[in-house]
Amino acid sequence: MNVYDLKDRVAIVTGGAQGIGLAVANRVLASGGKVGIWDRDKALLDETVKRLGKPDVVHGLPVDIADLAAVEAATKSTIGHFGKIDILINNAAIVGPNANTWEYPPDAFRDVVNVGLIGTFYCCRTVVPSMIAANYGRIVNIASVAGKEGNPKAPAYSSMKAAVIALTKSLGKELASYNIGVNCVTPAVAKTTLAMSQAPDFLAMIVSKIPRGRMLELEEAASMICFLASAENSFTTGAAFDLSGGRATY
Repeated sequence: MNVYDLKDRVAIVTGGAQGIGLAVANRVLASGGKVGIWDRDKALLDETVKRLGKPDVVHGLPVDIADLAAVEAATKSTIGHFGKIDILINNAAIVGPNANTWEYPPDAFRDVVNVGLIGTFYCCRTVVPSMIAANYGRIVNIASVAGKEGNPKAPAYSSMKAAVIALTKSLGKELASYNIGVNCVTPAVAKTTLAMSQAPDFLAMIVSKIPRGRMLELEEAASMICFLASAENSFTTGAAFDLSGGRATY
């Protein structure tokens, strides 16, 4: 396992109680950093924080990132606890149901966008000013290969992730004159609880599109994300990094 120089860096990981978010949190801790884990599932969050067993470097907060006031309060709490925020990993999202666009439930579409896109915007909007003040920051947004290519029967998720890629590019350009990097990764389907909860035929279809012939491992995602979150990634910004196992065509 590669270890990146994240000594004394403070990272927020949204949706960090499980899946890719938790893998990233563990890699940050292994690299000498501190982690604020935000997750709206309080029971799972409490269980995860307890299992990590590092109260001096782990700060868990129940946060619904689709609620701006909750994001603002959590940001203040994290800064109050650790003194700063160096890294923001926007990982929290929901997948939504599998259905054709013309049959897709409007409320479900709205929920997917509110968490994955609006929530990511809220986190960036709230955390970035402290990074500007410090003239340092690394933001990594978790997009998806679905945002590049579109998955059939996943119009909400595909649209939301495409917008996250565009938000990354926009914010990266806005912050380019500071020592703040903003990038995103575009994973293929990974072995997460959310992914495994999808219909078996849909899951088989999206795995069949991956030339590697398998799902993304969580540690593979965490490795790339933590490099992008490190000071060593000092030039690239506004970019999308492929984690699709060869699926992506651009």
